[in-house]
Amino acid sequence: MKQKYTPAADIHETSNWYELSPGGMVCEPGTALLTKTGAWRTSTPVFIEEKCKQCLLCVPVCPDCAIHAKDGKRGNFDLDYCKGCGICAKYCPFGAIEMRGGKECPYMKGFRAMRP
Repeated sequence: MKQKYTPAADIHETSNWYELSPGGMVCEPGTALLTKTGAWRTSTPVFIEEKCKQCLLCVPVCPDCAIHAKDGKRGNFDLDYCKGCGICAKYCPFGAIEMRGGKECPYMKGFRAMRP
């Protein structure tokens, strides 16, 4: 018997457990954009532009696609989706990414990076 999987876009706060895919599996690509997961962050990446050599090694290793590149240059972090895992900082050979504790947005002092 073929198992039925619920599309991620059809899952919401009133979905019952028996309506979900077995084990909570997500069986389709591109579902990360459906949920802004940045509120889960416990540390925040800080981009130090002066140290960046635009090697773009950080872009493909980000599991949440929170680092965007355009015309061969990386931009700032999309903090709506960044979970603060620090993989980008670990891969950066130039020290252009530092992880700092908390959800506060280092680019806009006094403003919260995430709104509840």
